[in-house]
Amino acid sequence: MPTDSRTLVIETATAACSVALLDGKSVIAQAHEVVGRGHAEKLVPMIAGLPDQGRAGRILVDCGPGSFTGVRVGLAAARGLGIGWGASVSGYSSLALLAAAAFAETDAPDALAVVLEGGHGEVFVQNFTAAPFAATGPLASLRPETALAGLGGRRAIGSGVRRLIALDASVDATEALPRAADATTLPADYAELDARPIYGRAPDAKPSVSAA
Repeated sequence: MPTDSRTLVIETATAACSVALLDGKSVIAQAHEVVGRGHAEKLVPMIAGLPDQGRAGRILVDCGPGSFTGVRVGLAAARGLGIGWGASVSGYSSLALLAAAAFAETDAPDALAVVLEGGHGEVFVQNFTAAPFAATGPLASLRPETALAGLGGRRAIGSGVRRLIALDASVDATEALPRAADATTLPADYAELDARPIYGRAPDAKPSVSAA
């Protein structure tokens, strides 16, 4: 069966390890598992378990933000397969994927905040609107109390909402992780990012500057 029209989606930026083989907006096959860590060991067998071992003319990979290690695992796999298959490689944001999937639900709000686990006790936050689908502000890495105060009545979704719920149990929030098969809900321009990491916060270590 021809594979040029297919897209392999790789999702390893969070606690989920997830892959999907798409033909246009149709999901041919998928696999999704919450692993926490160990994406490198899980990812290749998951791809190999797809029809034609996941071979596709295009590869779409989550660039983050999320786990530094998970992001790098997904990007390395996407680039390696892209070279081996002669496939194009592009990226998407974990935040945009969660937002697009949530807006595709029947009871979706007009706007929401995606909140993912970050580093050093912070969360990654970005706001989106449904019609038209768009990010309404930049990605930010915030303390949970700051993220909670900035919701402005929006529903929150993502792996980081548990930190908001711990501060206010009445907050309108739903825990969720990105799923590769939900890439069918992404608008085209949100699935054409350069395949490079979106870390969401500055590196912890900064190079020293020697005095002249």
